[in-house]
Amino acid sequence: MNDFVLDRSNIPGVVLAGGRSSRMGRDKASVRLDGRTLLERVIEQLEPQVSTLAVNADATPENCRHLFIPDIVPGKAGPMAGIHAAMTYGASLGGVTHVVTVSVDSPFFPSDLVDWFAGVIDAPGKIAIAASEGRSHPVFGLWPVNLADDLESWIATDEKRRARDFLLRHDVTEVAFPLRPTRASLLDPFFNVNTPDDLAEAERWLKVMV
Repeated sequence: MNDFVLDRSNIPGVVLAGGRSSRMGRDKASVRLDGRTLLERVIEQLEPQVSTLAVNADATPENCRHLFIPDIVPGKAGPMAGIHAAMTYGASLGGVTHVVTVSVDSPFFPSDLVDWFAGVIDAPGKIAIAASEGRSHPVFGLWPVNLADDLESWIATDEKRRARDFLLRHDVTEVAFPLRPTRASLLDPFFNVNTPDDLAEAERWLKVMV
């Protein structure tokens, strides 16, 4: 019988803000959506859901009052390196078994994201990742902190470093989130702002939010 119970009061969160932002042409964390940076919006959405919050980026974001945690794995190893930094951060905190990660370029993610994830965690080694409209979004995940060493070894040896390949090695539950109603139509809650055109679309979505 599995008697593991996740402590929902002790789940730290990490905003992944270290991407290359090549399609945006500038750091996405500092891009402004209706006058506020994407980082500010994502922090505001995540902070009430977690016990403590940190930001993973290449350098300390401007005007960021939260703990900054850089990648530990060298060489711009992609989003999995940010997730590794998040796991390591979580492991440094007392009594933490899992850490949640979100992406800085997805400002509309659910305000109950962590509750949905926590509801499927029934073992200390289980991972929960988000999905919507039949697509997975592994940068939105609840990760066991005890997988940090395994992830670091995998990053060092896997040439492609695709999240789905790491997930195949572990016990994973994909959590399907519903689309978000707006006054115009249904919005994918994991809509991400990768380009200036995406930013303009995000502005339009903001105007029809209910």
